Amino acid sequence: MQDDARRDPPPGPAQLVPPANPYARTYRVGESAVVELRGELDIDTARFVAPHLDLVSGGAPLLVVVDLCRLEFVDCYGLSLLCRARRRVRSRGGELRMVCDRPSTLRLLRLTGLAETFLPVSTLTTALDG
Repeated sequence: MQDDARRDPPPGPAQLVPPANPYARTYRVGESAVVELRGELDIDTARFVAPHLDLVSGGAPLLVVVDLCRLEFVDCYGLSLLCRARRRVRSRGGELRMVCDRPSTLRLLRLTGLAETFLPVSTLTTALDG
């Protein structure tokens, strides 16, 4: 018996964008989705960020941009959310791009080896243009 609660919802207008909150907001730019993260991304704030990442990684659009420019802190739990979102996007043939210009976050991505995985760029325009 299939567990219907574990399947991703079908993409389309029935999916509602989670409301913006102090840690995340999601918006569209053309056919792409942008998730802008702010403040902290850790085990405590994950409940505010995860719905945004889950929405964009579970269906259309095929290009997802995660903007970390306003993110001041991220821990290993937050990094795992980003990795999960990337896996989900790639599993459906999409691409997840990252925007980051904050030296401390870029340093963390380099130290964890995730800079080579996410290949962050410094501007949203660059990420959207590819």
